[in-house]
Amino acid sequence: MKKTILLGAMFLGAFTFAQIKGGDRDSHGCIGSAGYTYSQVKKDCVRVFEQKIKLKEVKPEGSFTSMTAVIFNEDKSKAEVFLPNMKESLILTKFGRANSKTWKNGSYTLVHYKKTGYQLKKDKEVIYQ
Repeated sequence: MKKTILLGAMFLGAFTFAQIKGGDRDSHGCIGSAGYTYSQVKKDCVRVFEQKIKLKEVKPEGSFTSMTAVIFNEDKSKAEVFLPNMKESLILTKFGRANSKTWKNGSYTLVHYKKTGYQLKKDKEVIYQ
């Protein structure tokens, strides 16, 4: 009886530990509790807050300003945007000529802004830069 209780306690402890450490993997194997989300462009798990291109909300509605990140594929024909309130990232496709610096998807447009920045617009209004 003591062995059964001991083995049960060990199993329960191991199960609880597995739930805490990496037990929240998504369908792509990304661990959300460690800050990872799946990138459709990179086809890998990434941390949005570690990305090089970060944009800040222009007109925050609450008492805090949200941030979004942008990842490009290798030839920059696609831009992936991680908006805070969207379950999945948004993929924008290059619009116009080959040297164009505009990407679109529906009402969203990403444009090159100044020398090193970008602006994300929704319905022609800048929401992040």
